[in-house]
Amino acid sequence: MSRSRTVRLTTARLALPATALGALAVAMLPAPPATANEAAPLAREGAGRSSLGTASSVDRAPVILPAHSAGPESVVVQAGDTISAIAARHGLRTTDVLALNGLGWSSVIHPGQVIRLSGGSAPPAAPPAPAAPSAPAATTAYTVVAGDTISAIARRHGVSTQAVLDANSLQSSSIIYPGQAIAIPSATAPAPAAAPSPAPAPVLAAETVTLDDEQIGNVRTIIAVGRERGVSERGIAIALGTAMVESWLRNLDWGDRDSLGLFQQRPSTGWGSADEVRDPVRATAAFFGGPADPNGSRTRGLLDIPGWESMSFAGAAQAVQISAFPDRYAKWEAPAYAWLATYG
Repeated sequence: MSRSRTVRLTTARLALPATALGALAVAMLPAPPATANEAAPLAREGAGRSSLGTASSVDRAPVILPAHSAGPESVVVQAGDTISAIAARHGLRTTDVLALNGLGWSSVIHPGQVIRLSGGSAPPAAPPAPAAPSAPAATTAYTVVAGDTISAIARRHGVSTQAVLDANSLQSSSIIYPGQAIAIPSATAPAPAAAPSPAPAPVLAAETVTLDDEQIGNVRTIIAVGRERGVSERGIAIALGTAMVESWLRNLDWGDRDSLGLFQQRPSTGWGSADEVRDPVRATAAFFGGPADPNGSRTRGLLDIPGWESMSFAGAAQAVQISAFPDRYAKWEAPAYAWLATYG
């Protein structure tokens, strides 16, 4: 039987036209791997598929590509990368790279993500290395002596006033005291960053304070003014403790903004002129207030506070001073009574 007759008989038995048989034979041949030029169209086609359509590559068994010496086993995604672009760049099929990494056509990749090109599943990204702790700024200790100021200490050590304030969590309005330890930053070291909420300035423990002649003189002035105005022992003790906190019992010619004198009273808020608030007798009388207040009704002294006698020591002082650090007054209650007993 001739070859042409054989073909006709086979076709007849299958009841298929010869053209359909030819198409079936082509479809049964193995598909060639996608070239680099085919990768981008594949990605665009896959991106438009619905998850309800044909099974995506994530549903298939993982494809394990053999290791190859011509390229890396994995890459790190850069900004603007796509799976199809990565596959094309390394001569691979988009579908194989998706399956190797457990991804589907609709998966989103991110810069920094590791994409495997051969071998098993993608390794987890290495955690970032912990930041090395910064070395503390070098400091030296300095003990405050009578008459010292932060600016004078800073000049003496060749550093800025702000650097000393920052190193000790102080503000420009903070009071320093003899015997207090101050940290001096190195002149070559950067000043530490200022804390968002500076802690109150450290103060010398009250029981270790020894008053000098200037402080004793101001203690006696406060006691004398209080006695002259008929202020109780408690009221006088509150005035002594307040002056210790505000000025270290010194008649200061500086302070926060325009604050001056024993009680750091401010001319701009009605406490008197600069000379008046630096007059210890007048400043004490203004602190006590009451009928003999030299400021009249412009300011409110201790005797003008309703119920001050039943307030705590610190609460009564704070009611007059309206300080940013009201808790500082409490520790001077016992020393104030001792000064009153000794010098009154």
